[in-house]
Amino acid sequence: MKDKKFYPWLVVGMLWFVALLNYLDRQMLSTMKPSMMIDIPELISAQNFGRLMAVFLWIYAFMSPISGIIADRLNRKWMIVGSLFVWSGVTLLMGYATTFDQIYALRAIMGVSEAFYIPAGLALIADYHQGKTRSLAIGIHTTGIYLGQALGGFGATIALAFSWQLTFHSFGLLGMGYSVILMIFLREKKAYVHETVQGNNIFKELASSFKGIGVLLGNISFWVILFYFSAPSLPGWATKNWLPTLFSDSLHLDMSQAGPMSTITIAMASFVGVLIGGVLSDKWVQKNLRGRIYTGVIGLSLTIPALILLGYGHSFPTILGGALCFGLGFGMFDVNNMPILCQFVSPRYRATGYGLMNLVGIASGAFITNLLGKSFDSGNLGRDFAILGFVVVVAIVLQLTMLHPKQIDKVD
Repeated sequence: MKDKKFYPWLVVGMLWFVALLNYLDRQMLSTMKPSMMIDIPELISAQNFGRLMAVFLWIYAFMSPISGIIADRLNRKWMIVGSLFVWSGVTLLMGYATTFDQIYALRAIMGVSEAFYIPAGLALIADYHQGKTRSLAIGIHTTGIYLGQALGGFGATIALAFSWQLTFHSFGLLGMGYSVILMIFLREKKAYVHETVQGNNIFKELASSFKGIGVLLGNISFWVILFYFSAPSLPGWATKNWLPTLFSDSLHLDMSQAGPMSTITIAMASFVGVLIGGVLSDKWVQKNLRGRIYTGVIGLSLTIPALILLGYGHSFPTILGGALCFGLGFGMFDVNNMPILCQFVSPRYRATGYGLMNLVGIASGAFITNLLGKSFDSGNLGRDFAILGFVVVVAIVLQLTMLHPKQIDKVD
């Protein structure tokens, strides 16, 4: 099956559902706070809730480079299967939690397990899809992320109809079952052979494993990509974790309504954005090597007015318009991160590179998630949303002035 022409797209389809579960399992907690705080009163504090969301991000961030290094050297299929099974098991266990400390610990473990998916998954897709289909393939995969984010908004609705415990149990069992399907049908494909170390010397093996970090950090273009990826992550993670609260507060809606409305709006707009950005990027890069970069700039430019509308709008049209504009623009940006990385980094270091990008991007997200918890408690959430537009402007300027690729797909 691996050699069939349709199989690269089957890989995208299989990993699409993993991406959906990846974001659904982490996102639904952000909308189930009202139901959960009845049983776990510490969640009443927005600052405590910010801590709960941030611990996942910090651990996810620092585990991402490690997962990338491992993915570049070992079998990515088994990394993906193992990651899905473990985080789904954690989701199941969250339904049995009775204290804030238990939820906090499980959220931390979820950060470790989920970190092993994205670098391995995107690198595997990049090896199956080269040249003319890479951005579209990654774009289709990314729609799974946004749909998972949207469905996560229904966590509050399901929890209200049944219970938050049953919600965690159901999706945990679903993910564990799907990992078995991946065991049977998913196949590895590496576009390179990594260096082997003679004599099974563990210290030489470790040195060889971390060689990729040295290679990447010696590339000035990679430093620009790091900043370009991390700066928009501030508003990106702010919307993922705090947009339901902003919708509820600004529009005076119950979270069971604000949760699905906010996540569906931004996720569906992002869904459209990644498809537009993927097709546009694949066509533009055939005529201009900076086509992927220009597509990303267009996307980021759309997020600037969106943040202003989200931050200062207090009517349904302005809040909804801001969410739609942000989702469309962020999707166009998001879909081109790995394809741009592929123009500057060889296949053997791409998972490591994306792991480092996740480190700086998600660390930025953890910082802003915690900060916005304090901002909400002081009544400044909307204003601080709008201020995040300034870092996006800096990212756009650096991207346009510093990134000059010499090829569509860098090889060794």
